[in-house]
Amino acid sequence: MSTPRITDSHCHLDFPDFEDELEQVIARAAEAGVRRMVTICTRMANLDQVRTIAEAHDPVFFAAATHPMSVASEPMVTVDDLVALAAHPKFVGIGESGLDYHYTADSREVQIESLRIHIEAARQTGLPLIIHARDADEDMARILTEEHAIGAFSCVMHCFSSGAALAKAALDLGFYLSMSGIAAFPRSQDLRDIFATAPVERILVETDAPYLAPPPHRGRRNEPAYTAHTAKVGAEIFGLSYEAFAAQTEANFDRLFTKAATIESGA
Repeated sequence: MSTPRITDSHCHLDFPDFEDELEQVIARAAEAGVRRMVTICTRMANLDQVRTIAEAHDPVFFAAATHPMSVASEPMVTVDDLVALAAHPKFVGIGESGLDYHYTADSREVQIESLRIHIEAARQTGLPLIIHARDADEDMARILTEEHAIGAFSCVMHCFSSGAALAKAALDLGFYLSMSGIAAFPRSQDLRDIFATAPVERILVETDAPYLAPPPHRGRRNEPAYTAHTAKVGAEIFGLSYEAFAAQTEANFDRLFTKAATIESGA
């Protein structure tokens, strides 16, 4: 029987952790059933490297933005910059953008300014916004709700590990929650309970590789193949077989990342 197919909706293949090993990493992903990966550019200065990886590997797509933790030290990206990127056939999302007050609360105002720019780019391109949120639940829920009222856009809460209130706010707006290896950690029952309250039609899976490896690889470098371990936990959360959960998350990814789905199908 063939291995069920899944997608790693968020990884960082340009990071030094994968240097000189990308071919093997992508091959291991395929063996695990991970047929697609979205690699994320977090600094616009690294765009060429990220784009080149996507161009060189059929299963890899890319997204780009300025990460909230580096926005204070990077030139402010413009809506036009991001809209122009959407002309690339493998550019499938705007992100990751967002708010992070854990280490970088001092740049709160510039993070909010950057987030609103990325939201407008998502509106104009029709591509999904990829959100990073840490220790900023109240601001994040408020801004996403305000901006959605101004004009609709699609969105995934990447590596969701925030509280129930932000999960509800995102789901109420029609957004998606992405499940990372954190959901598989033994002490993450509260997070698993939050996921269990969400519609399974709004769940994606990811690695955030090279970070956050799920058991049995916790503490070591993460890689796209390990999406399968998180997906197995997701299947348990929703009381589904692995095959059914994999098929559901594939349908969810295709519904949100419509451009990747179209290219992958050869349409």
